[in-house]
Amino acid sequence: MNWKEEYKKLIIIVAIFLAVFYLPIGNSRFIVALYESLRLLKWYAREHVLLCLVPAFFIAGVISVFISQNAVIKYLGASAKKWVAYAVASVSGTILAVCSCTVLPLFSGIYKRGAGLGPAIAFLYSGPAINILAIILTARILGTELGIARVVGAVLFSIVIGYTMHLIYRKEEQAKAEAQSEIPESEESRPIWQTAVHFFLLVLILIFMNWGRPDTDNGVWHFIYAKKWLITGFFGIGLIFSLIIIVKIKSLQVFLVAVPVLVLAFLFPARPVIAFVAAIFGLSILLSINKGEPSEWMNSSWNFAKQILPLLAIGVLIAGFLLGGPDNGQGIIPNRWIASLVGGNSLFSNFFASIAGAFMYFATLTEVPIVQGLIASGMGKGPALSLLLAGPALSLPNMLVIRSVIGSQKTIIYVILVIIMATISGLIYGVIF
Repeated sequence: MNWKEEYKKLIIIVAIFLAVFYLPIGNSRFIVALYESLRLLKWYAREHVLLCLVPAFFIAGVISVFISQNAVIKYLGASAKKWVAYAVASVSGTILAVCSCTVLPLFSGIYKRGAGLGPAIAFLYSGPAINILAIILTARILGTELGIARVVGAVLFSIVIGYTMHLIYRKEEQAKAEAQSEIPESEESRPIWQTAVHFFLLVLILIFMNWGRPDTDNGVWHFIYAKKWLITGFFGIGLIFSLIIIVKIKSLQVFLVAVPVLVLAFLFPARPVIAFVAAIFGLSILLSINKGEPSEWMNSSWNFAKQILPLLAIGVLIAGFLLGGPDNGQGIIPNRWIASLVGGNSLFSNFFASIAGAFMYFATLTEVPIVQGLIASGMGKGPALSLLLAGPALSLPNMLVIRSVIGSQKTIIYVILVIIMATISGLIYGVIF
């Protein structure tokens, strides 16, 4: 018998027993925190899973099945040219309007496909940190200088953090590079442009479907927001032809699935999500009944969902319990404590803002109004930047999933690097401005 393992189990059992035995069910703040955790989970399921995560799972499946391992290794692998790998990874967020959770299937896909640890981490950070909509919203609401500082800091962050992770695990990465050099060149099953078209159709659907409401009711950004479902439908039609021409699914099967979706879109124009759900079910059925690449695509997407969704649900519940639900809800940690600890521009206020941001959950673009409210409550400019640099790229649910992909040690180091870099950046920015 392995007594070390048995003692661990005993400690876990005793800890759970004590937690249940002393459960403060009569404490009002505890009850409110429980309610907020469930409210955040409900909001997350309604606002985020269908429109963000589900498309991201299908995109990750495309990366795993349609994009060859040699292509990933060539541009992002452990032996790829560093300037190419980090340049590609660090600016990826400008075209992906994703949050810290939506980027996870994509990160997992490229890492498992052969991307080096450094470029994969750079992609993981840059994806949610520098999407173009968030940068524009930051500049317009919080000030141009803060918007510029955010984009510059985020790009540099992704490169510095990614390359630091590479240096820390350089022996492991060197062994990975040597193993990748022995992988024989494989022939592409289709021209690369076809794979690119199919991939970006899915990405564009993800982007426009989640286009956030701008702070004004006129201009090009509001026009796109008002027409976002029409634009999404246009790219959806493109996906129909992509499934036939590129994925090689029979046209009759595709049209049998597409027609009900189009009918629902016309019958319920005020509730486009109904047509979207029908499209997801239809696509899943299409991929499942066709052998070869379609079924492999479906299996890969389903595997990502099985791995990621339970961990995200647990993380969202814990985050809601600690810090409250959406719309400034109160968790077990009072919001006024956080507001009081991020005033001024001290080392502690920047450090605390970085930690708070790292564990809070921000959906895409929601970090801007949250920071705006904290600034109105006395938050300093330095801590505001610290939170903007740490918050969108990290969250408690995000950490749980990253751990399942790269392990506990690498995850802890990544989180520490993000917090340290955010703290230093906020401190410098607060001194200058």
